[in-house]
Amino acid sequence: MRNPGSALYTRSVHFSVIAMFEALRKTTSALFDPDRRFRQARIFHAVRVALALLVSIALTTGIHIPHGEWATITVLVVIGGLQHHGNIRRRAAERGAGTVIGAFLGLLLILQEAYFHIPVLTWLLLAVICGYCAYHAVGKGGYIALLAAITVVITAGHGNQHVEDALWRTLDVLIGTVIALAFSFALPAYASYSWRFKLAGMLRSCAAVHAKIARGMRDEKERQQDMMKLSASLVQLRSLIPSVAKETGVPTADLEEVQHSARVCISALEMLAAIDPVAAEPTDEERHIRDLLLEMASALESGDESMVQLNLPLPEPHPDDPSIGHSSHTFLTLHLAAEIGHLRDHLAQMARQSRFPYNGTH
Repeated sequence: MRNPGSALYTRSVHFSVIAMFEALRKTTSALFDPDRRFRQARIFHAVRVALALLVSIALTTGIHIPHGEWATITVLVVIGGLQHHGNIRRRAAERGAGTVIGAFLGLLLILQEAYFHIPVLTWLLLAVICGYCAYHAVGKGGYIALLAAITVVITAGHGNQHVEDALWRTLDVLIGTVIALAFSFALPAYASYSWRFKLAGMLRSCAAVHAKIARGMRDEKERQQDMMKLSASLVQLRSLIPSVAKETGVPTADLEEVQHSARVCISALEMLAAIDPVAAEPTDEERHIRDLLLEMASALESGDESMVQLNLPLPEPHPDDPSIGHSSHTFLTLHLAAEIGHLRDHLAQMARQSRFPYNGTH
């Protein structure tokens, strides 16, 4: 005879296992969902930095590395203010180069101090080295020069450091760089995700502004605020281009072309908002503009470029076209539609020919 208590226990364990796997599935989905990681980017970044610090402290304390706090400081310097994978890789490489250069110069300062015993000469050389690094810190490769100067001071102090301490501090900085780079691969926040979602948000904002224009935007203050928001979004997109190019392999020129098209679209919208519409009802071109903007935004957010219908773009308008007449509004509307079509086709081409992250993968 079957024991009812045993069956009840088995059923309870079965449901517990199912609940555990369901919770694990939801957690995994949240961690690897590009949209969730974009919208909660600060939380992911904070957790990653905290875990990297714990690893740094545990490693340097566990094996009793002298001056282990410099490894922890390095982790903060490399990834504390950077959340995008492309930026972290570049910053870690620059940090490593600056550390090696600075450590070598710091050791030379310590050796000359031990040989000549002239503190004033050491201070003078330290000032010259840091001044030279500061000269290059404001140009290309500036971060390497800045980190070299900082590492010189860390390793050599004011010339009164022991060679052994300088070597340990150099090792600490390199350990911190390695830890930071390793954690940049753990649930990384890709700049390409941010670029994709920010571009989608800007396109939706453009559609909303265009709808206001079609209804007859009269409030000058509201118009200025809308244009300022669009311009700010454009600046944010521009700052992400170098990292997106590194992460995806998309040529910078292609991303700059998208940037240019977006800027032209915003300029056309601003000019449209400054003149009165010629008709109360939206034209086919106006409806086409808003539909295309929203289709592109949805494709970027969902990671499915097939959502964008690859129709032929509208022809470039010409001021002498008799169908336009003398209407600036009609001319700008056709020009805006043609530019949005160009932007749509360019994004679709990038998705087909490169590792552009329409599908959210790398």
